[in-house]
Amino acid sequence: MLALKLAFKNLMGAGLRTWLNVSVLSIAFVIIVFYNGMLDGWNLQAYNDTKEWEVGNGQLWHAAYDPYDPFCLVDAHAPVTGKTKLLMDAQQLTPVLITQATLYPQGRMENIFLKGIDPKQRIIKLPAASLKPETGVIPAIIGKRMAASAKLKKGDLVLGRWRDKNGTFDAREFKIVDIFNCNVQSVDNNQVWIPLNTLQKITGMENEATLLVAANTFAGGNIDQWKFKDLNFLLKEITDIIQMKKGGAMVLYGLLLAIALLAIFDTQVLSIFKRQKEIGTYIALGMTRFQVVKIFTIEGSAHSLLAIILGTIYGMPLLWYLHDMGIPMPKTVDATGISISARIFPVYSMGLILSTILLVIISATIVSFFPTRRISRMKPTDALKGKMQ
Repeated sequence: MLALKLAFKNLMGAGLRTWLNVSVLSIAFVIIVFYNGMLDGWNLQAYNDTKEWEVGNGQLWHAAYDPYDPFCLVDAHAPVTGKTKLLMDAQQLTPVLITQATLYPQGRMENIFLKGIDPKQRIIKLPAASLKPETGVIPAIIGKRMAASAKLKKGDLVLGRWRDKNGTFDAREFKIVDIFNCNVQSVDNNQVWIPLNTLQKITGMENEATLLVAANTFAGGNIDQWKFKDLNFLLKEITDIIQMKKGGAMVLYGLLLAIALLAIFDTQVLSIFKRQKEIGTYIALGMTRFQVVKIFTIEGSAHSLLAIILGTIYGMPLLWYLHDMGIPMPKTVDATGISISARIFPVYSMGLILSTILLVIISATIVSFFPTRRISRMKPTDALKGKMQ
């Protein structure tokens, strides 16, 4: 307690120098919490959106299906029979059939993935209920990005062409019956959704599917030729991107902390040099060298406590505001191909805040300790005379 009182008394006596060090360290503290909170918020948003719009509680893939190989779609389909049929009837699975196609909006040509889904499904958030039968045309829904790319709007008719399972070309008109707003690029970009039974019929793949999306009630596991992919597998790309961003952010944290800690280090060195007589007096009065070292170490690490208090005072309102209002993202993020919304809402967990506090305190304590090691080599007589060895 005595060491703590002396440390804070000396800090307050240093005046402006102390508050400059504390201010820089508090900025580093607030930025670390903010940036990690933003990445955690992005991760949570991307995880929830991808789960709700695309992957459900997991997917069962045909053994030949590879989402990065469009040529596999020729063989990546099989009949939904047996156990998968029973689970589909129990609304634990919903089938999706995928094939390559070409769209001709206003005389232009766009390569697309034509996907069939059951209009009655409720497992994913896709507004498949809009796919009601239309006379002479095939009802289709697309995302806002696809609509902007193809320059289509609700009610437009557009010609589409595809191959059936025998390789024969066929073409029909699609009517855009709905345009949905979705943050998941792989559900939107170059994707056209039509009724599952219609796609099965026009491709000659009766009762077949490429993959099946699982509901929360599905227990998991492979079924015949269908290979189960859990959320860890399906969301691995998002997780890897977030971890990569956090790794890159460590450079920024390191620079900010280095600036603040260097100032503390210099302050400690200067303090020990100027206060040699004080150190000698402490030792002459009976304090051990370890006790004197502890006083100066606590004095240096107390910068971190003051920085956390100061950072909380001005950082909490700012971080709370960003948590409520969100951080707007530029329109160029649509070109990245990853799931990201127009606004990211940071998430500040207790674990994040506590770990950042510990990082700042431990770093400041270590930096404060190194200069104080010279005290253990000082002779009391030389210290009283103001001489350093």
